[in-house]
Amino acid sequence: MYDITIIGGGIVGLATALRLKEQWPSLKILLLEKENEVAKHQTGHNSGVIHSGLYYKPGSLKATNCIRGYQMLIDFCDREGVHYDLCGKIVVATSEDQRPLLRNLFERGNQNGLTENRMISQGEIREIEPHVVGLEGIWVPYTGIIDYKAVSEKYAECFQKIGGEIRFGEKAIDIKDRTTHSEVVSATGKVFQTKLIVNCAGLYSDKVAQLTQPEDIKVRIIPFRGEYYKIKPEKQHLVKNLIYPVPDPNFPFLGVHFTRMIEGGVEAGPNAVFAFRREGYNKLDVNVPELMESLAWPGFRKVAMKYWKTGMGEYYRSFSKAAFTKALQGLIPEIQSNDLIPGGAGVRAQACDYDGGLLDDFSIIENKNAINVCNAPSPAATSSLSIGQTVSERVLARI
Repeated sequence: MYDITIIGGGIVGLATALRLKEQWPSLKILLLEKENEVAKHQTGHNSGVIHSGLYYKPGSLKATNCIRGYQMLIDFCDREGVHYDLCGKIVVATSEDQRPLLRNLFERGNQNGLTENRMISQGEIREIEPHVVGLEGIWVPYTGIIDYKAVSEKYAECFQKIGGEIRFGEKAIDIKDRTTHSEVVSATGKVFQTKLIVNCAGLYSDKVAQLTQPEDIKVRIIPFRGEYYKIKPEKQHLVKNLIYPVPDPNFPFLGVHFTRMIEGGVEAGPNAVFAFRREGYNKLDVNVPELMESLAWPGFRKVAMKYWKTGMGEYYRSFSKAAFTKALQGLIPEIQSNDLIPGGAGVRAQACDYDGGLLDDFSIIENKNAINVCNAPSPAATSSLSIGQTVSERVLARI
């Protein structure tokens, strides 16, 4: 019998496991991961940015967890020897109508305690990033780069070192509610008895949440694929660190941007296209039952109607390198199509409610058997230890 069973070996599940075990060493804690290694999906496919907390509504779970989690992550990496670089980034307004949005973003950063941010002029943009064209911008010195798979592996190592247990190749396919405990049934046929479940299943968090309670969970995970190009080595001098556009406040993605990687090289992207399977990292990846489930969800149909024009533009960029290049040229006009080589792709688990709202904030849904982390998109990696602490506090109230 386990005290707590965590489902999902991404960075949020591992951070939650570690925080729980650090605070209550006597608890018997199990983490189940369906793959043969940690950080196989969202965590292992992201762009490796340490986010500052600039974008998020003050007082929201995203804002509070990102800002607290930022320092917790830095302290952990310093203590455990995980390499990172706080290189800073610029957010650039390229048109007059973006100036008010940029200044609102700057004020939001101030409200979130990012007092070292500063507005920068056109000339200062060129001093920081000589090849960027913009009217004005924000210099964000807090932002950094890191390898989140390496962080996840270190979380797993630390968790196991203090007595935590991880089992790979164990996909949770059923959860049975008993009087005093739950039984997690694995695809291998194993049954794990546990007093409390913590669901950190990422792209399948809604599916696992549905197993933990009979009544319907009123959100669905809709997968969005983000595709990247890499800049060929001889043109990487065009990007010093991180360069972002002013985000569209009506669309829950940041737009294509440039990111220097901790292991070397520069990525450009991502776009954001509806994926035809939850783990669909390639354009032609299709899982018909998962696709039908997404299309049948009333909330997604409302999202598709609302954002169809934006969505078609994202799909066009997905299949047209020229269109992708044009979007990047809004920030760096010198970049050319032949400077880009195909990169990787990630899939974001975006929760969508019944009424067509794309959940902007983290979402944690509790029931009798479980604590379900049902929406933890970016900046969840930066926030991971803080999310783990938040979940730990909820566990403490129940054990």
